[in-house]
Amino acid sequence: MYAYISGRLDYKGIDYVVVEAGGVGYRIMVGTRTLSALPEAGEKVRVYTYLNVRDDAMLLFGFSTPDEKAMYEKLITVNGVGPKAAMSILSGMSVAEIAIALVSNDARAFSRVPGIGKKIAERLILELKEKVGQEELTAAGQDLPPLTVGAGLGQEAIQALMALGYSSPEASRAVSAAQGDTLEELIMAALRRMDKNR
Repeated sequence: MYAYISGRLDYKGIDYVVVEAGGVGYRIMVGTRTLSALPEAGEKVRVYTYLNVRDDAMLLFGFSTPDEKAMYEKLITVNGVGPKAAMSILSGMSVAEIAIALVSNDARAFSRVPGIGKKIAERLILELKEKVGQEELTAAGQDLPPLTVGAGLGQEAIQALMALGYSSPEASRAVSAAQGDTLEELIMAALRRMDKNR
């Protein structure tokens, strides 16, 4: 219902912010990474939002980037991962770290997040990787090569970006133009390049 809310940042709480837009103050639940990325109160902001409707409440969850919001929407599709658990994951891991954990089957990375046990971590890998694979088969029109231990950084970075929802050509172009010494640096550089080209 709300793609984003732009306005003045009125208040920053521990796990929420209030953004005034059009004379209305919107209380938006945010994770620690989003909270730290936002400016001080009084500044103009744009918060990308997801509206969660329950029987007893309607809650807005906010993100500093569209990529964070897209990852959140993928996380909450996993059985056993609710809106608050997904927010905890995004507070404890960057989008790039989540993508790396998915493509490398690293369930331990998820289980380091408070409140995420071993079973949920394994389910995240199983359900998200399967979902991402199906989406990419449709988007790229071909099967993805399996990630191997000997795969180069570039190939791993491309697969991580594809796990975030980018097409194979988009990911390949961004990675080939990016520079980084580690996998995370390469992914972050490619994401920054794609953001500039939007």
